[in-house]
Amino acid sequence: MIQANDIHKSFGSLEVLKGVSLSVKPSEVVSIVGPSGAGKTTLLQILGTLSKPDGGSLTIDGKQINSLDDNALSDFRNQRIGFVFQFHHLLPEFTALENVMIPALIARRNRQEAEREALSLLKMMELAERTTHKPSALSGGEQQRVAIARALINRPALLLADEPSGNLDTKNRDHIHSLFFRLREELGQTTLIVTHDESLAAMADRRIYMRDGLIL
Repeated sequence: MIQANDIHKSFGSLEVLKGVSLSVKPSEVVSIVGPSGAGKTTLLQILGTLSKPDGGSLTIDGKQINSLDDNALSDFRNQRIGFVFQFHHLLPEFTALENVMIPALIARRNRQEAEREALSLLKMMELAERTTHKPSALSGGEQQRVAIARALINRPALLLADEPSGNLDTKNRDHIHSLFFRLREELGQTTLIVTHDESLAAMADRRIYMRDGLIL
């Protein structure tokens, strides 16, 4: 699913990633942990094709990422990678259903098909009764579940989550954590999670430790 080899990344004179290599198997749930400044989020951005490495190679879902031009990379990202962030980034003027549909419409999928898929995902997220609500009418946990549904609408090969429960209370945090594993059981979803939450990290199939730009 993911094969990253000798990934390097610098910002000016600061070397953030110092030759990182990792592999993730299909349907695996992997957590990445480590202190602030370890390079976790930078690595996630590169794996999500949001940032380009200075060196090394990256293959995701059988596609050699290094060989893609900007347009092909953008299409691949929208269709094959889903993102969940600490802050949900829902568009406030749209309903939960409309927010979930947006990536499918960007991918030029049929609107009726996109709506059916979005409704199905919101039902899976236990939000079937909240589809017409705008983000301001949803709790923090509900907003994050809408964001997860949005990340899944194009049936991505890979789901990337950066501190997905960092802003939530204990009850909602536990709910979000269990969702990632339910997605693996029901959809075979491959997921990579950056987290400071030890309980979430411990639940993963495998835990990767980073420090000073390296995997330990």
